[in-house]
Parts: sequence; C-alpha cells; structure tokens
Amino acid sequence: MGYTNSYWEEESFLNYDIIIIGSGIVGLSTACSILNRKPHYRVLILERGLLPSGASTRNAGFACFGSVTEILSDLRSMSEDEVISLVKKRYEGLQLLRERLGDQAIGFQKKGGHELLLNKDEVSDQQIEHVNKLLYEVFKENAFSRRDDLIEKSGIKNKNHGMLFTHLEGQIHTGKMMDALLKKATSMGARIITGCFVENIDENSRGVKVTVKDTVNNALIEFKSEQLAVCTNGFSRQFFPDKDIIPARGQVLVTNVIPGLKLNGTYHADEGYIYFRDLYGRILLGGARNLDIAGETSSEFSDNEKITTYLRKFLAETILPKTDFTIEHQWSGIMGIGSKKTPIIERVSPKIVAGIRMGGMGVALGTKTGEMVAEILIQ
Repeated sequence: MGYTNSYWEEESFLNYDIIIIGSGIVGLSTACSILNRKPHYRVLILERGLLPSGASTRNAGFACFGSVTEILSDLRSMSEDEVISLVKKRYEGLQLLRERLGDQAIGFQKKGGHELLLNKDEVSDQQIEHVNKLLYEVFKENAFSRRDDLIEKSGIKNKNHGMLFTHLEGQIHTGKMMDALLKKATSMGARIITGCFVENIDENSRGVKVTVKDTVNNALIEFKSEQLAVCTNGFSRQFFPDKDIIPARGQVLVTNVIPGLKLNGTYHADEGYIYFRDLYGRILLGGARNLDIAGETSSEFSDNEKITTYLRKFLAETILPKTDFTIEHQWSGIMGIGSKKTPIIERVSPKIVAGIRMGGMGVALGTKTGEMVAEILIQ
C-alpha cells in the first residue's frame, strides 16, 4: 500500500483556507495581512529552501525607493504616472514594514541615501528639480538635493564625481528583518513548512491542491486550500511560464572592518546598478548586473567572475582608494524582473493570486505587495 496520510495528518496538517508559496518578504507579508483581517483563517506557507530562498535573506538591506538617475532612466520607458505610482508603492511599503515590525526589530537606521555621480555633470540641476516636482505628491517635500560636500566626507576623493542626497532613505539589517517577519507571521497563526519544492498545482471549482515531494518518505504530499497565493518572485517561471518575469542574479561582497571608515549610509551609482553601504565598519558592495545581463539571467546561486572582478576594482579605485582591504563575505541573490518595473499583483485564475516581480526592490515593495495580494484573496 505504501505511504498514506494518517487521520491526524488529514485533520490537522493538510487542509487550509489559504496556501502561500514562498516565505520571503512578500509571502510572509501576505500571511500577516490576511491574518490581521481574518485571524481565524488557517494559513500555510510553503518554502522550497530551508531558509527563505531568492533575495529576501540575501539582499543588501537598502530601505530605498529609487535614485535620481534611476528615476530619470525609468521616465524614458514609463509614463510619469507609472513612475509616480511605483515610487509611491516603494515608499509606502517601507513605512508599512517599519510600522508592522518596528525600527529596532529590523535594525533600521535613517542615515540617508546618496547617489554617487561618476561624472558630476551627468545630472543637471534642472533634472533634479524635475524629479522633485514630479514626486512632490509622494513625499510632500523636495526629496533630492545636490550635495557635493558629502563626497570627501564619504572618503571618496575623485574631484570629477558628484553627489546627490535624500534624507528620506535608510538601511536595515536584512537578517533581523526576516527573523522578525517570520516570528510575526507565526505568532499570528501562520504555519510555515520549509524544504518543500512544489511539484504540481491543481485547481478546480472547490479549491487548489498543491503537491509537494516528501523526500524522507519518498512520497507525494497533497496540501489543499480554498485559495492559493504564489509569492516566489525570481522563481515564478515554474508556475507562470507566460508571465513577463525572469530571474536576475545579483552579486554582493562584504569587506573586512576598515579602520577609520568614513562611508556612512546607503549609496547608489550608475542608474542604481551599483550599490554600497557601511556595515558595522565594513563596506557592503553589490550589483553591476548590467555588465553581463545574459550571464546574470539565472536562478542559480553562483559567482560571476567578470562582475566580482569589476566590483573589487570599484572598491579599490573609487570607494577605498589607497586602502588595503579583503573580501570576507561573498554571495548572490535571485531577484525577479521583467520588461516593466511594476510588480505583478493579480488574480491569475479563479483560485490563484500572484504577487511577483519586485524588480530588485523587494525590501521596499514586499510589504505593500503582500497587503495588496491579501486584499485580493479576502475581498
């Protein structure tokens, strides 16, 4: 007869009101938002990894909403209304994250956001003014200003560089944030099962059946629910092969402790493709995916030698000139991107809702996206 479910398993472990695939920021936020409004709901979260996979535990910890050059670039491919809406979702998402978990729990520090202009003339005062005017309805103030005086204060000595600044951004401790979010979801009643790779999803008029491989017992386990939320971001092509979303890998390096480090806050360069920050006396540096878009279009966690070589050079020549350093930590994360930067938040079928494509802004968009997914599920 082989392995079969017990009566107790059927009664207590396999049937739910809502199942969520993915225990990253979006999945956990979806669960919290559901249970905040429907505390009696039985909510199950299935996670493919032993830890949340993708980018949620592997991002750089930026509480940001977009640099000036990134916004200017977006305006070349998106309408002004689309850009305003996207920045607003990011900003509101950050505020919701802080309200839900508390600044101390997520290690939030409002040190401000900097943009290093590798050529100080690449952004004009008129362009800064235009961005500020465009986003005034979001922030109720001018968000960005030119602050070249902060270049030397950051330890950067190239006189050809420029600096833009906003006091509205900050940084978080990614590990603390995810730990707090996991505790929040479980304290509200969500059940989380890790190491669950979903083999199949079967939808019918009564609900959804999610089949997972039990490798210990060499069996297939079927979880059932009335509705399903898919919150798998960069791994979503498995479930939605026709959706405009692909995996995008990002590289991250962390140095040793640098004595007398001046760098303080979060920094972007090159339309947001390069990002760096201070981290307990170290420097965290990541990105440069635009140097090898094809190579970094991958769901495999691995090094990209071309990019990491460039990042080390950027550290040596731009951030830490004439300073000895070593790389003590190196990893990669998997984001979900598409031809548009806006998230996909929609009911894709009668019983299934998607909350995917964070576009590399999961910290900012994840909580708001989860709230919107929950609203669709329980409306």
